[in-house]
This record gives sequence, structure tokens and C-alpha cells, in this order.
Amino acid sequence: MAKRSRKYLEAAKLVDRNIRYSLTDACDLVKKTSITKFDATVELAVRLNLDSRKAEQNLRGAIILPNGSGKDPKVLVLTKGAKQKEAEAAGADFFGDTEYVEKIKGGWFGFDVIVATPDMMGELGKLGKILGPKGLMPNAKTGTVTMDVEKAVREIKSGKVTYRVDKTGNVQVIVGRVSFEAEKLAQNIRTVYATLMRIKPSTVKGIYLKNIAVSTTMGPGIKVNPESIIIK
Repeated sequence: MAKRSRKYLEAAKLVDRNIRYSLTDACDLVKKTSITKFDATVELAVRLNLDSRKAEQNLRGAIILPNGSGKDPKVLVLTKGAKQKEAEAAGADFFGDTEYVEKIKGGWFGFDVIVATPDMMGELGKLGKILGPKGLMPNAKTGTVTMDVEKAVREIKSGKVTYRVDKTGNVQVIVGRVSFEAEKLAQNIRTVYATLMRIKPSTVKGIYLKNIAVSTTMGPGIKVNPESIIIK
């Protein structure tokens, strides 16, 4: 195990690992356990009883957070003709077609998200080995392969985040920044929780949600009581 920094150890003392905190308390505490000088990302980690090898349990999608993610992602739109003007009007940082495909081939990654119209996917498919491992390949399930370029760009810019279950059943989602008010973090977490519960596969046996925790970049994890997330 890697040696923990003094700041981490001090922050960890604030967290009782044997307690599942209420959502309100967890959001207050996560702001106090940030150990970075910058405005750290707050992330939600959810352990689900899923087997990603089964197609119906390989959950993947996107969520629009009510208070945004705290990030301003750089969006590249790959499309042709009039759709490029639509991308520009919507606020895309970069837009074009094959010239950007060539730039990516050459090692350029000055963007965070790619939105593509279906007619560009043939070209993008050639970059699968480059974009796939980085999680940058557009996908219809996350709304990044679409003819509605304007909607896609505006949603991403306003706080749309993606999620995907990993091999061990974990889902990790950005839910804001340390500078967010605790209640705004809580609202974003409730939105993610509600989405994951709504899309529970019918083939899941036993307990669906095993564990849920919140943490900051490089900070300690804080367990959350799922019952405290539900608005009654």
C-alpha cells in the first residue's frame, strides 16, 4: 500500500470508517476532508450487485446534474455541413470533420468530450484503439452520437456527466466540487442515486446497492447511508 501523506492522514481522522453517515452529514464532511490546494472534484462511488459481463447489467448512460458538475468540459463536435454552424452556435469548443480525425490520429487530445453525428462514426471507428481506452468514443447511450448537435452540446456544457459500471460492479460519478454548497452536492447525489435505482436490471438477484461513498480528489472515502438519500 502506498504511503499516505500527512494531510491525508489528518483528513482521515475526521472520518469514522465504521459509520454510514447521513447524506447531509457526508456532504458537510466531504468539504472538510479536501486535502488539495485547488477546488477538488467531489465523486460518488456506488458498489452495485452487477455482473458487467451480462449485457443487460452492463449499465452505461448519462445524467444531467441539477447543479452542474463544476467543470467546463471542452467539447469537440465531429459533423459535416450545416451541423457545424449548429455546433458553433451551441457553444462547442471545436467543430469540423475529417481534419479533426487526422489531428487525433496525430496525438491531439485538447478536448474532454466528442459529440458526433452518425455519418462521422465510420471515420471515428478507425480511432477505436485510441479513443476507446480513454473513454472518449462517442456512444448513443450517452447521447454523444446524435443528429441533435445543439441539444447534446448544451447538455454537456450545463453539467451532464456519464457513468459506466466497471468489471467489479462499481459506478463512479462526478457530483460537483468542494466549493459547492453542501445542499447542492446532496441534490446532485440524489439525482444520481435516483437514476441508478430507476435503471436497476430485472435480472439482479439479492441486494442491488451494496455500498455508497463520497470523496474528494485524493481525499478519504465517506460511507453514506442509502436510506438518508431517499426523499420521503
